[in-house]
Amino acid sequence: MDDHVRIFDTTLRDGEQSPGATLNVEEKLEIALQIERLGVDIIEAGFPITSQGDFDAVSLIAGQIKNCTVAGLARGVAADIDRCWDAVKRAASPRIHVFISSSDIHLAHQMRKSRTEVLDMTRAMVARAAGYLSNVEFSPMDASRSDPAYLCEMLAIAIEAGATTLNIPDTVGYAYPEEYGNLIRTIRERVPGIHRAVISVHCHDDLGMAVANSLAAVRAGARQIECTINGIGERAGNTSLEEVVMGLRTRRDIFGVDTRVDASQIYRTSRLVSSRTGMVVQPNKAIVGANAFAHMSGIHQDGVLKERSTFEIIDPKDVGVADSAIVLGKLSGRHGFRQRLEELGYHLDGEDLNRAFLRFKQLADQKRDITDRDLEALVSDQMRTDDEQYRLEHIQVVCGDHIVPTATIRMLTPDGTVVVQTSTGTGPVDAAYKAIDRVFNLPVRLNEYVVQAVTAGIDALGEVTVRIQHEGRVYSGQSANTDVVVASARAYMTAMNRLLGQKADLGANYAAAQASTV
Repeated sequence: MDDHVRIFDTTLRDGEQSPGATLNVEEKLEIALQIERLGVDIIEAGFPITSQGDFDAVSLIAGQIKNCTVAGLARGVAADIDRCWDAVKRAASPRIHVFISSSDIHLAHQMRKSRTEVLDMTRAMVARAAGYLSNVEFSPMDASRSDPAYLCEMLAIAIEAGATTLNIPDTVGYAYPEEYGNLIRTIRERVPGIHRAVISVHCHDDLGMAVANSLAAVRAGARQIECTINGIGERAGNTSLEEVVMGLRTRRDIFGVDTRVDASQIYRTSRLVSSRTGMVVQPNKAIVGANAFAHMSGIHQDGVLKERSTFEIIDPKDVGVADSAIVLGKLSGRHGFRQRLEELGYHLDGEDLNRAFLRFKQLADQKRDITDRDLEALVSDQMRTDDEQYRLEHIQVVCGDHIVPTATIRMLTPDGTVVVQTSTGTGPVDAAYKAIDRVFNLPVRLNEYVVQAVTAGIDALGEVTVRIQHEGRVYSGQSANTDVVVASARAYMTAMNRLLGQKADLGANYAAAQASTV
């Protein structure tokens, strides 16, 4: 496939900028390995200069990924570029991605530099990156609001200095498809030496047009799309990887090009990212939403049963979704349970399988039919629980219209101590959260609390997502249970464990920094 669209996945960099989507190093590596299995061309693993944790994650991923390029992001600053090179140099195929603002509004209010000064920066910083390696990407930030003549001059300088990929960001999601496509054509026509570089696009979804703009750019000649799993990212998010990949593939008659992505890994990757980041995928989300291949209308059901293509333009199996859920229940055995998990992409052995099977049996006693979505929620919740340092072992609530809601929790600490706390509240969830807060005694604010049913029916699992804030940082947690109070408490505990883990990492980094200055 000579003429193909390269997929540049920035889930671990721009995607992690979603409020509450903070990932630890192990979670980033897990996602990176799955994205590699997905078959993308480039993984942007992070922004190494921002923290020691981000540097460590990029360096670790660079050493593990073998089948695609690993990129790190750097501002047009010498220290950023040097640090980025240190992080990606172990990769089989490393890339440095340098960005410098190009719009007048950014130059005046953010950079406070003249156009000439920024052009000089572009030449020097791209050349600095090219001194380390031949795979350099350059992004003029806020390109879609920049003066086209000035933008073309900046891109020409970047090519002369050694850039091999030119990314044209719609940084604030301002462009619309026809306008953005024309900008790409203008660049192809006016920038000297453009044939030596790949044109890339990075679109944000502030006006809901990120995917449309990216596809319009492909028609205009762009051959790299920067995107994220589930479209997560800064503000309203980024171009959705699954949507552009399947858009190109389904309408190849229009676009004439495809990607190298293994689409059968899309759904598995989507669920992993959703689970680890706590960013819930809306049911009506294209390609990976719970309703993407669901049919309620009798006319649609009749048509699909007679001929799938009457109401489905994509075969669910092509993106890793089973045609129909295999229903498990309380009479199912361990072998059938394990086999179905493997079909869904979960490979559990030993004690992990035993714990998951026990939770499955407990769920089966509460719920007659267990669907694939129930199993995914159960296993993801089990994985989150296994990683927790502080473990919620028991919760009991008493509530009613003439009773003060009261919650009692029993928690196991990392050193094996059992802590019991009781609290009252305005409701059972509030009481449970206040009891947990008494254990940690940290100033925490609950920013968001969301409950949704995983599947249909009165016995459906309730999936709870929370976001808490402490000292300006946001942490997310997610859990699922037929009892939403239990799910709420476990989700809160997951967020608290992430908060405590982050504070421990910051403490270790501070101690290391202090030791290095002695």
